[in-house]
Amino acid sequence: MMMVGLPAVLLSIALLLVAVCAVQPVARRLALPETVLLAVVGIVLGGAADVLLRSSVTNVFDGAARTLLDFPVDSEAFLLIFLPILVFQGSLMIDVRRLAHEAATVLLLAIVAVIVSTAAIGFALYPFSGMPLVVCLTLGAIVANTDPSAVAAIFGEIGAASRLTRLVEGEALLNDAAAISIFGILLPALTTHAEVSVGPAIVDFVLSFGGALVVGALLGRLTLWTTTLIGGTPAAEVTLTIALPYVAYIVCDRFGMSGVVATAAAGLVYSAYGPSTLRPQTWRFVQELWEQLVFWAGSLVFVLASMLVPRLLIGMTRWDVVLILIAVAAGLAARTAVVFGMLPVLAATKLSPPVPTPFKATMVWGGLRGAITLALALAVAENSHVNAQVAHFIGIIATGFVLFTLFLNGTTLRHLVIRLKLDQLSPIDQALRHQVLSIGLGEVKERTRRVAGDLGFPAHAMKHVLDKLDRRIAAEQAANTFDTALGDRQRVTLALITIANQERSILLDLFRTRGISRRVMETLLRSAEAMIDGARLEGRFGYVQAVRRRLSPSWRFRLAQMIHHRLHLDAPLMYAMMERFEMLMVAHIVSLSLTRFMRRRVEPTLGTRLADIVSEVLERQQKLLEEAIGTMRLHYQGYTEALESRMLRQVALRLEGEQYDELLSESLISEELHAELFRGVEQRRHRMERRMRFNLKSGIESRIKAIPALNGVPVAVLHDLAMSVAIHFTAPNERILKRDRPVRMVYFISAGQFEAHVDEHDIHFGPGTVLGADDLLNGGRVRTSVRSLRFGHLLAISAKEFLRLAEEYPVVRENLDRQSRVRMGEQPNQPLLPGPAATASPLPGLTQAVSSDLASGNEIEAASHR
Repeated sequence: MMMVGLPAVLLSIALLLVAVCAVQPVARRLALPETVLLAVVGIVLGGAADVLLRSSVTNVFDGAARTLLDFPVDSEAFLLIFLPILVFQGSLMIDVRRLAHEAATVLLLAIVAVIVSTAAIGFALYPFSGMPLVVCLTLGAIVANTDPSAVAAIFGEIGAASRLTRLVEGEALLNDAAAISIFGILLPALTTHAEVSVGPAIVDFVLSFGGALVVGALLGRLTLWTTTLIGGTPAAEVTLTIALPYVAYIVCDRFGMSGVVATAAAGLVYSAYGPSTLRPQTWRFVQELWEQLVFWAGSLVFVLASMLVPRLLIGMTRWDVVLILIAVAAGLAARTAVVFGMLPVLAATKLSPPVPTPFKATMVWGGLRGAITLALALAVAENSHVNAQVAHFIGIIATGFVLFTLFLNGTTLRHLVIRLKLDQLSPIDQALRHQVLSIGLGEVKERTRRVAGDLGFPAHAMKHVLDKLDRRIAAEQAANTFDTALGDRQRVTLALITIANQERSILLDLFRTRGISRRVMETLLRSAEAMIDGARLEGRFGYVQAVRRRLSPSWRFRLAQMIHHRLHLDAPLMYAMMERFEMLMVAHIVSLSLTRFMRRRVEPTLGTRLADIVSEVLERQQKLLEEAIGTMRLHYQGYTEALESRMLRQVALRLEGEQYDELLSESLISEELHAELFRGVEQRRHRMERRMRFNLKSGIESRIKAIPALNGVPVAVLHDLAMSVAIHFTAPNERILKRDRPVRMVYFISAGQFEAHVDEHDIHFGPGTVLGADDLLNGGRVRTSVRSLRFGHLLAISAKEFLRLAEEYPVVRENLDRQSRVRMGEQPNQPLLPGPAATASPLPGLTQAVSSDLASGNEIEAASHR
């Protein structure tokens, strides 16, 4: 029996997929959403199967009809099989960082709107339905969740504004979870006839959401971590993405949390960090695979759910139609109240960007209901503990609600979007379109001319094609309003966004060559996206601020420094420095590429003057990178050279592999020879993936001996001191000593420039100076704060150890006093820090150099405001 039923089920699924494929071109031809036609197909199949079983004309199709009507998937299996796929793919394809700016709006639509709709529909039906309030509220929860698939499909086909699509898709990630959670709270009241307590219900709802968010995010990170362990195995990496949504959904569902929220959280984490964890080609394959999976799942969901419609509508009366209209009106009114009443409040309180009125109207009318609503209605109908009259009421009203929104809202949404002109480009993109086409078509014309000559096309054919291109170029130039439509600020912002996007592309390309480690790639990619967001929100200032944040030591680096200082463990700082070395060097390489890209591609579009402004920002970014690299290169030259050599070898291996691919494509070598050559490339690349190491304290002893304050201290003592000294790297504007704080560490400046402010005078310190020693020897508290002006390198010892050194070797105090007197003699009119804090820099022209560097740093901030 089982063997007979299984082939029939598989054949039914195969035939349904064939029908789905036929729906696509028909929907495109009729300009209708695919989901509407899929619903029609499902209703027709369900109705036809029922008619065939009741008919006595023939019984040839009875087996197929019975299989369709008694499909072996109940409501629980329906949700378990399809819902994780739909939710995970939706979160996987979302731009997480851009969605973060809309978090308040999305949460309002996904949670508040669902709660308000549930209450509005339930209380609207209660006086007219003759059903208990809990039944009406349960129905409200069932029909409160929106289905974005039809809406997103319409937006994609007509090119609606990307922000509108992002809002709709973001809402869909969580509104299913909200509706299902409320449904789960109310359903036991139907089956046990117990009262629902509002307080415990709210607590359960919050815990279900919050716990699922945490569990989903942790599972997403765990999956990514596992991916790094099995790196280089694309099949295994892709398989993990298939398992992740089901693990998240089932684990949370079994422990009373929202499986939908957990799946969405896992998908968002994977979307945020997947591109920096998986190789670009693997990431593209994952996205394509999930697009295919969601096409199958989404299509089957609509067809299978719609096949239940005839069964759910059996016994429908005219009064049921009235109740359906009441429910639809209440749901529409509730959604309108939330969108038009609460979104302006979010904008006024700066919790989210303002949402234009056309967007709001489209979001209200685009609240379609779909397969999940039908599945929840079926869950009530299948529940043997629910009264038959209640099940009949919920099944009819929910099904009618779905059909109404699909066939009215779904078929008219396209026209509404076009009527509101939401399918048109923004003013910036419209102006840029004519500029790009007028320039790009000129290049196309010249390339067409060269190709036509090389391939021997006759002159008349070439002239005909070139004349058409000339006419298009003339039309675009006549319509080009780029210089007048956009101000300088808008064009600079546009250029910086373009530059940041190009940086992201270059990084992904480098990652593909395995020239960047995963962690460094994650850091650089995250900062590149922060530059995009910064430029988009705050123009040049936001872009420069994102650059500065990238160059500042990460929290991992600072934690490693703290461990190095306090626990004298070198390994964490060594690995943190290796990552920082690599990050700075890759960023420097990318910066040089961006400068060339700016001149080659952006300057023809924006013009020379604005290109010079943006190039100036890039040059300052490059200067900061060179300064940061130089500070580390100064002390670890050998490691730097080895790292540069390895990165170049990786690039060479990529070029070697591309050369072999080209030879194969031109049939100059066989597939067997190509495979053999490629194995050699992979072996050499694998050997280079071993982590490099270096001696963290290399050269420390020689730098200790060069400190003027330690002249006269025995060499053996300096050797012991070098073994206990800690290394500290500083970033610009980092405070080393804080006023009125106890002196805990004494710092020897090995590289960098530092500043203290005393009586309206700035005092600068350079290499060889000791920071904190005088304060320690004269009271033990810091009298004036000291901050770093540039990237710096310090050698630090504990205050206790320095006091012992000064007591055992008085020459240290004598050296410090001598340096103070020299300083006071050189600048008698300037207020001084007593002791070594006022020591003159051993480098000639230090003050002038620091002032120059300060001016350069200030120029960057000043330029960012212009």
